[in-house]
Amino acid sequence: MPRLFTALEIPREAALSLSLLRGGLPGARWIDVENYHLTLRFIGDVEGHVADEIANALDRVRRPSFMLTLSGVGAFGQKKPHAVWAGVSPSPDLNALQAEIDRICQRLGVASDPRKFMPHVTLARLRNSSPLDVARYLSARGNFSALPFGVGRFVLMSSRDSVGGGPYIVEEAWPLAGPGVGRFADAAETARFMR
Repeated sequence: MPRLFTALEIPREAALSLSLLRGGLPGARWIDVENYHLTLRFIGDVEGHVADEIANALDRVRRPSFMLTLSGVGAFGQKKPHAVWAGVSPSPDLNALQAEIDRICQRLGVASDPRKFMPHVTLARLRNSSPLDVARYLSARGNFSALPFGVGRFVLMSSRDSVGGGPYIVEEAWPLAGPGVGRFADAAETARFMR
């Protein structure tokens, strides 16, 4: 049974920026560039009819498209680091989208995630990486920032249980409403989104 989650895809240009962060950390299993994503809500292993209910409910999400910027790096697991990631600049639009998807999942009885939503893109899973090596890696890359990119849709993804995550498959996609990234009415509208 596939494991489901909602996510944002990472466009090619941003993924290439992230790929430059690969290497230089002993014990890291780097995520393949084509598998980069930003998880919005983990759903887990669910029966087909539950997956259909979730997909039908997500059809009703009406949120505007928005700009997002990947910025900074960090690690999960202080004393025993288990992953390194790239962060995201604060985004009220991202938080609102995630909160709406979370409410939909809760209404449908999907177990809530005990962890607070912390938007990130996982770069590598760690096995036996020392905290000192991880600290050095993060220190050398702490000023990471990619160019902003437009978020014009969110997706329902699936993954099979595998070492290191992936391959991830887009099961369904929902466009975000509003002016549509890449289809701005005029230069003033573009400038407003680029702020």
